[in-house]
Amino acid sequence: MKKLLLALTALTLPATASAQGMVTSADPRATLAGQQILRDGGTAADAAMAMLLALTVVEPQSSGIGGGGFLLYHDGTTGLIDTIDGRETAPAAATPDRFVRPDGTPRPFFEAVAGGRSVGVPGNVRLMAMTHARWGKLPWKALFAPAIKLAQDGYQVTRPMNAGITATSRLWSNFPEIAKLYTIDSRPLPIGATVKNPNLAKYLKKLANGGPAAFYTGDNARTIVGAATGSKLAPSDITLADLAAYQAKPRAAVCGKYRVYKICGMGPPSSGATTVLQILGMLERFDMTKLGKDSPTAWHLIGEAMQLAYADRDKYLGDSDFVSVPLAGLIDPAYIESRSRLISTDKALATYEAGTPPGAEPRTAAPSAEVPSTTHFIAIDAKGDIATMTSTVEGPFGSQLIANGYVLNNELTDFTFVPEKNGMPVANRVQGGKRPLSSMSPTIVYDAAGTPIFTVGAAGGKTIIMQVAKALIAHLDWHQSARDAIGEGLVFFNARGLVLEQGTARETLLAPLEKLGHKVVVAKLGLKANAAERTPAGWVGAADPRSVGTALAQ
Repeated sequence: MKKLLLALTALTLPATASAQGMVTSADPRATLAGQQILRDGGTAADAAMAMLLALTVVEPQSSGIGGGGFLLYHDGTTGLIDTIDGRETAPAAATPDRFVRPDGTPRPFFEAVAGGRSVGVPGNVRLMAMTHARWGKLPWKALFAPAIKLAQDGYQVTRPMNAGITATSRLWSNFPEIAKLYTIDSRPLPIGATVKNPNLAKYLKKLANGGPAAFYTGDNARTIVGAATGSKLAPSDITLADLAAYQAKPRAAVCGKYRVYKICGMGPPSSGATTVLQILGMLERFDMTKLGKDSPTAWHLIGEAMQLAYADRDKYLGDSDFVSVPLAGLIDPAYIESRSRLISTDKALATYEAGTPPGAEPRTAAPSAEVPSTTHFIAIDAKGDIATMTSTVEGPFGSQLIANGYVLNNELTDFTFVPEKNGMPVANRVQGGKRPLSSMSPTIVYDAAGTPIFTVGAAGGKTIIMQVAKALIAHLDWHQSARDAIGEGLVFFNARGLVLEQGTARETLLAPLEKLGHKVVVAKLGLKANAAERTPAGWVGAADPRSVGTALAQ
């Protein structure tokens, strides 16, 4: 175990600049997989997909092929940016009362998580196939080699993985397959223990040879349906037809201006780009550079903009294939300016209500629940292609169900449990075939000349949006490096008021923010981000210092 810890410590050092390419992820084994693919002549798309597969093996508590994700891709030759939506979907049979008890009350969140009811149709393999077809260079099969080797030969348990096992293994009396993989004598595998997953290795070989059809049809599809519908807890209504019908969707990137920069991210069903752009837009009239990162006023302004933006998120965002989302109105500069004018430099707002953006239909606000998990990874190649992706199985170890060695997601708990409020349907209610609202926020920043200069994404439930917004402010306004920007302490919020990240410099803001009228608490937030910045010497990757993640040059 000592050797493992020394190796992980060494790999968390900042990466050197490279004009040839770089990779970064939340796990050193996945980062190495991406680096190897670049060195074998692969593109950023190839490297990112190899990291997705490796993370399926070594970071099962956070992501994998049993879940879904969002990809932003910048083409270094054309300069165009595209996005692919690989978000999970609800089974066709799903109804709005999926997470409502017979008495009409919503189920407690963790009661809804474990078991088949929470499993959405996984999207990551279709996303992989579309990404590889558009921008890949190496054979599909080549992307699987690092992950197969890890699953077959074994890998060591990291601190984050041990924490995930410890947090969820109390549920595993009803889930013998996952208990067999990640516990010994009913105790969580310790840091440094070796995990082998021969079933996953065997299946990945089939997927490598058979392509995405080997996931969405045939034996694997039957295994997914069997695991979800045969669950002892809350069996699912997912069918083989649901899996066969799944399609990843190319979508237009959502972009907006912040000072001289263009910020691009994911549109619905992600709430990432709209909410990040609102936060930044409301802050634009303030001199954040002059205020600096240690200013209570700066963090007061950030906290105000954050809460106003999240209020709009809770009211208007959902799957735009099912509900009307006033996308243009939410990021309209005039509307954002009107929201900014609600903010005072010397006094907190008493309440944070949603506004009425242009084009908005009457709607009722109803926030959904999310738990800290997920993962982000980035690959940049010598041609200048950028793949930046956030992937998830939702909560730690998803639904706790295993299919062919990989974890099945609990993504449907990202829907709002209450389908109606004040007599009106909620935008993010459950519907058959619908994709749940997400906070995942992969982001690319362009300078005034249109050159990509920064990319970032994060994990951690609803904090994802704020982690990304904070990193952008820290990098663009406070001129911090990518690593320092994502490592900067966070201010978030909950029903009690502002939450200052425990163990960081944000704790010193408690008294000053209280004087401005905020209710403030200090708490752990469970954050994890990855980023990359363009420098004169080339791209430099960064992994969150809170994590065991790494960044490596090609």
